[in-house]
This record gives sequence, C-alpha cells and structure tokens, in this order.
Amino acid sequence: MKFKLAFILLGLTTSIFGQNLIINTASGKVEGTANEDKTIAIFKGIPFAAPPVGNLRWKAPQPVKSWEGIKNCTAFSASPMQAPPAPFFCWSEEFIIPKEPISEDCLYLNVWSGAKSNKEKRPVLVYIYGGGFRSGGAACAIYDGEAMAKKGVVLVSINYRVGVFGFLAHPELSAESGKNSSGNYALMDMIAALKWVQKNIEAFGGDADNVTIAGQSAGAFGVNYLVATPHTKGLIHRAIAESGGSFVQNPLRPNVNMKAAEELGIKYAKTLNCNNLAELRAKSAEEIQKSQGGLSSPIVDGYIMPEGIFEIFAKGKQNDIPTIVGWNEDDRIGSPAAKAEVFKEQMTKRFGGSVADFLKVYPAETDEQAAKSQIALGRDETFGIQDYIWAKMQTQTGKSKAFVYNFNRKLPAYTPETEFGAFHTGEVPYAYNNLHTVKRPWEVVDFKIADTMSSYWVNFAKTGNPNGKGLPDWKTYATTDEQVIIFDKTIESKPLPSKPQMAFWEKYFTGK
Repeated sequence: MKFKLAFILLGLTTSIFGQNLIINTASGKVEGTANEDKTIAIFKGIPFAAPPVGNLRWKAPQPVKSWEGIKNCTAFSASPMQAPPAPFFCWSEEFIIPKEPISEDCLYLNVWSGAKSNKEKRPVLVYIYGGGFRSGGAACAIYDGEAMAKKGVVLVSINYRVGVFGFLAHPELSAESGKNSSGNYALMDMIAALKWVQKNIEAFGGDADNVTIAGQSAGAFGVNYLVATPHTKGLIHRAIAESGGSFVQNPLRPNVNMKAAEELGIKYAKTLNCNNLAELRAKSAEEIQKSQGGLSSPIVDGYIMPEGIFEIFAKGKQNDIPTIVGWNEDDRIGSPAAKAEVFKEQMTKRFGGSVADFLKVYPAETDEQAAKSQIALGRDETFGIQDYIWAKMQTQTGKSKAFVYNFNRKLPAYTPETEFGAFHTGEVPYAYNNLHTVKRPWEVVDFKIADTMSSYWVNFAKTGNPNGKGLPDWKTYATTDEQVIIFDKTIESKPLPSKPQMAFWEKYFTGK
C-alpha cells in the first residue's frame, strides 16, 4: 500500500481495502471509500428502512432486513419518486437531484466522517433537504458533506418520501395503522433515520447524544415538525432551520386536519379510478407520480403531530433545544407581477381595514416600489414570519437559546438574466462550505462568508452556541433587542431589519 489512511474507523469489525472502509452496522457490514486526500470516510446509500414498495407503500418505515456479506455503499441511492428534475427559475443543476436514478426504493442515507476511531464522539449533523415536499433528494451537489466533516462534524444526509408517496391520508390507511392516523410518512422517514443514527453513528466516530438536525425550505419545515413532535425525544439535541417553519397559516402549506386529509385521499383515489387501498397499491409508481394529486405536506394527524406546532410551542411541549433560524433577503417563489394600482387593490380586498397598516410596511406608490414590496411580501409571509415566531416562542416558552440570521449576500451571477439576489436556497452552499460545487463567478468575499457561516454551523453542532474564536459575535436572540446576524460582505449583529414587517404579520396571524 503506497499510502496510509489518516483515519481508521472501528466498528465491531473494520478493514481497509485500498481506499475503502468496512463498518459493521446493526444490519450488516457496509463498505465505503475515502476522499481524495484520504482524510474523510464516505459512505453513500446505506439503507435505514425497508424499501417502501408494494404493501409497504404508505406505511410507516419498516426495519431494514439484515444482510450477509458486505454491502457496497460508495454511490448515492435513488432519489424519491418525483417529476423529472430540470433547472428552473433561480435553481441551476447543482440545486436539484440527478436525472437518475429515481425510485420508490429511496430510504437510504449518507455519512461523511473524519474520525480516527469510534471513540471520538464527534458531533453529528443530520441534513434534511428542501423541495417543497414534492421534490428533492440527498444526492444534490450542494449537500456534499466532505467540507463539514473536515471541520469536525459527522455529517449525515437522508432521503425521505415526497409528494403523494410521503403524505397520502386515507381512511383505510388510518385504520390499518393501528394509530388511527395516516399521511405523515415523510416525517416518519425522518424519525426512522434519526433512530438509525442513534443505533449506528458511534461506529462512524459520532456522538449519538449530540445530534443536530438541519434543513432548508421544506427541510426546515421538517425540522420544525421534528422539534415539535414527541416522537423525537432523546433523538435530537439542536436544530437549524433555513427559510422554513410552520407556525402560522402558510399560503403554500394550508393547515389540514386528519378528517380533511382523509377526504382529500378519497378524492385522490377516485382520480385514479381506485375504489380501495389495495387498488391504489396495485398502481405503478409511475402512474401514481403522473397523477399529480394528493397532499404534499404534513398534517395534524393526532399521532406524529398531536397538535399544531403553534399550540405545541405555546404550551412549552416542544423539544427544548438550542435553535438557529433565519431567512434570505430575496427568499421568494416567483417574481412580482402586479403594477402598483393593481397590487393596492388586491391588498385592499385581502386586508380591508388593515390595508393602511399593510401599505406602511409594503408601500406601493410607484410600480418600482410595488415590485420591491411584492418581493418582500413573498419573503416575509412565506418564510420570515415563520422563523421569527419560532425564535420568539422558543425564547418565551423554552429555556434553550435561539439565534437568528438574515442571509443578504446577493450571489454572483454570470449574466444579468440570471441575477436573483440572495435567493431561496442560495445560502446552502455557504452554510456547508460547498461553493466549489456551484458554477458561479465567486469572489474572495464569498469564500470568506462560506468559511465563517459553516464554522458557525459546526460550532453550534458542537456546543449549542455558534460563536467561536475569530468569528464576529453572534448575539443571542432576545425579545428586548431582537438582534440577528447579517451574512453579507460584512458579517455583523444588528437589530432585526424587517421588524416593522414582522410586527404586522405577527399581529395579523396571532392578534398580538
């Protein structure tokens, strides 16, 4: 052997074959590989649940069947069933899943670790992808875990079912569950992955008693649900949510209760000419996917989610853990469409007697001003207010600290036509130090932001506090001064810039 690996991960049995490692998990041995400079062990496509196919479609994830021999885990598994991926709006190919493979058989995870032994107990960071709960997968280039592993965490990225595969509710499904509930299969997948981490991560040098869950967009919504559900007690110890949460009625994610979700499921079955669950399960995955129907978001099912998130936090029943939340300056879905007068008419119809208060914080005296206000409106109502209320309620009903950020760095673009500013998901390559995975004309300051932001994330995973030597001070969020850290060409803590807008939405949604 011409080289000696800088690490040896020890499971019950561990061997080195060239650059590959063999780790003994609870279900069997897995073989991974090393990165280019031989400092990080990489395992891709480790099963954490049985394939959710056939009679296991729309069921809680079932245990993995143990295997004999050694399972090769050097390539990503299939992404969950979803529409064929294609770049759109601000999301280039680095932000979306590979074109193939895509399959129902998708419940796999990936591990990156730089530990030299299984005694190190490095902090674990479990990443949950976004995609509106209809798309996404752990194989996106921007989710690569090598850079974060080099900074000292064991990074785990997971798959979960999306679209109708992850959220269909139906009376027959509720009856067979034994819990009188159905629909939250995606959340159950996330919980099953966290249970896998508890059983197995020590073999990879990780600490099962120090697990941070992190996610962006739908992944942040998922983090919010995982923090709220009682089913993650003892499984999670810190949380990071980038542009997402579910505290108040979201225009993209309407609140649906169990009864309403089941009724939607019945209607969905009829669109496929199915009269019962057996007929639904007999349909091919491709037929199900093409139907473009059914729910695609979590519900209050009385089991995984016994109550709504707002109610859970209001009663202080959430997992009381340190939390980072934040959103981007140009977080939005779509572009402004209405001229000033039309926009004001629309908002008058919506807000009635409150429209004057609305127009104070979202002015529309000119078309240009109205366009800017529509961008801010899409950001604040869909993402900002969720994370704002999250930080505020955690501070009020919990004992653990919250830290809030605004990501304002406008990403460099190749042409004016591809200029989307600090767009939704744009912060992810920075937060995980993965600028090298995205084809952009990066400037020196971008690499500085990425190094700083990822260091905050790693410090937080280690201690529950993002601050560390050589980093700008990130002040704890408090309702008295509402300090947030701004990620831009200059990184500094400031009073929340969008406080007037947040105050409007807080009063609108909560009456306070």
